[in-house]
Amino acid sequence: MKPNVPADIRMVGEKEIMLTWEDGHRSLFETRVLRFLCPCAQCVDERTGKRILKLEQVAQNILISKYSPVGRYAVRFHFSDHHETGIYGFEFLRSSCPCEICRPSKKIPV
Repeated sequence: MKPNVPADIRMVGEKEIMLTWEDGHRSLFETRVLRFLCPCAQCVDERTGKRILKLEQVAQNILISKYSPVGRYAVRFHFSDHHETGIYGFEFLRSSCPCEICRPSKKIPV
């Protein structure tokens, strides 16, 4: 498998989810940030690519009720605000990793 494929996805407490990649790297996402990063057409304008959803619009106490694979390339998260239309590609998730090693090269809310 390629390094951009998670070997494991699991909840860490109620408000974080950990993706462990095939190359051993780990990405720990807060559920609120993951909801904000949703790539669906309700959250990102399809024509311009501009994010419609603002971080302050995402509830502080949002949770992931479940998640499910989408083929062998993505995962769908089901959030407590009933939003579940986003398909989070593995490459997108890996490139959005908020860890100390990855974050300096990105503008990811923390």
